[in-house]
Formats: sequence, C-alpha cells, structure tokens
Amino acid sequence: MDNERLIFLTNDDSYLSKGFRAAVNLAREFGRVVAIAPDRVQSGMSQAITINAPLFLRQVEATDGVEIYAFSGTPVDCAKIAFDHFFKEQRVDMVLSGINHGSNAAVNVMYSGTMGAAIEGSFYNVPAIGLSLDDHAADADFEGAVKYGREVIAAVLGAADRLPRPLCLNVNVPRCAAADIKGIRLARQTRGFWREDFYARQDPQGRDYFWLTGAFHNAEPEAQDTDEWALKNNYVAVVPVQTDMTDYKQLKALDGVL
Repeated sequence: MDNERLIFLTNDDSYLSKGFRAAVNLAREFGRVVAIAPDRVQSGMSQAITINAPLFLRQVEATDGVEIYAFSGTPVDCAKIAFDHFFKEQRVDMVLSGINHGSNAAVNVMYSGTMGAAIEGSFYNVPAIGLSLDDHAADADFEGAVKYGREVIAAVLGAADRLPRPLCLNVNVPRCAAADIKGIRLARQTRGFWREDFYARQDPQGRDYFWLTGAFHNAEPEAQDTDEWALKNNYVAVVPVQTDMTDYKQLKALDGVL
C-alpha cells in the first residue's frame, strides 16, 4: 500500500541476533520495514561513527514488506546511511532499535549502541524507540518485550502528531515471564555508575591481555521513580531521553567562579 507506514529498524547485536528477528516481526505489524543492522556485534559502541575505514553494505533479505541489510559500520553508522542515503525522498514514521539483549537502563544508556542508534534517528525528526530486554542470553525469551513493545509503539504512533520533537524513548523490559510483567511505568534514569575490574591473563605466546568486567552500583536503590526500580519490580521502564548534557546546576554554581 502506498500509504503504508515506513519503519526503520536497527540494533547493536547484529542482524543475526534473536532479538533483531523478534523486532523485525514486531515492526512489520506497523508498516513496511527497512532494516540496516551491523554485520557483527557492536555492543557498547554508543554514538561511535566510522571515519577511517570504508563501509560495506549488503542485502541479506527481501520479502514482502521487509528489506534487511547488513552493514559493516556501527549502529549510528546504520542510522546515518539510512536517513542520509536510503530515505532522502521518503517519510519515515518510526525508528525502532533493538530488541537489545541486555538492559540499557541507568547509565547504560550512555554506552549502548542500540540507544546510540535510536538517539541518532531522533535527530531526523522521527519518533525513535530503543527497546531492550534485561536478559543477555542469546536464546532469551522475547515474548514480554514484543508484547509491551507493541503497546509502546502503538501509543507513540497514535500520538506522534502531538508529541514534541526530538522524541526518543529508552524502553527496558524486565527478565520475567510475560504474564508476570505488571505493566508500564514512566521513569527517570537511575543515578549510578559502573566500576570495572580488569582481569590480567597471558596468551600462549606469553603476551599480557585483559578481560573487562564489572558491576553497576545503584546510587539510589530506594528511589521508586527510576528505571532500575521498575525493572526490579517487574515493570517495563520507559524513559524519555535527550542529548542536552548541560549541567544546569553547575552553571549556577560556576557563575562568578569562572
């Protein structure tokens, strides 16, 4: 249909991930889908772009209403080539990034390639949703993420004409059975930080190398209006995000100091 919505889809777990396939099927319920996703896992890439290497694009699927491309760049590269190359003459109705394997709540939103792509898509005056499941397993159960992702997408599309832009939502779904999810909560980003551990090892040639691991420290575990609280209590957390990183409290504190 000529008036069918156009949904742009991407992620950071690559076009081969189970979450991406779930997102393709979900997005197809709302319109024609053009998906450009990394050809390999690009987790943790945030807003990274590729400027010192050529980028390669290949089509991996073309069926009724669905086109899928694998791209050698980052998630943000995927969004950029979509809007600045593919969609120059087309109206895009929504950006969907995900479904991510693992939560992007709290400070994870700063590191996430999935959210990086969603944020980038919102720069083109298109409603954008980053959808994540709090489960890193390759074979995770995405039933709940699809069910509540459907609700959020439908609500945003239904209200798109009256919602201010840019619009980007960070949607995180708890790791539990779909029937155990209590509903959707608008929330704010939890204050907290990661503290990393670097485990030193040696390879067979005697060269030192490191594995990065760590744990998230919640700075406000009792607060009930945060995304981490929502996930812990089996709610879907929806956080509207913005890119203005100005610290307005510090502006006032620094007035007269500098």
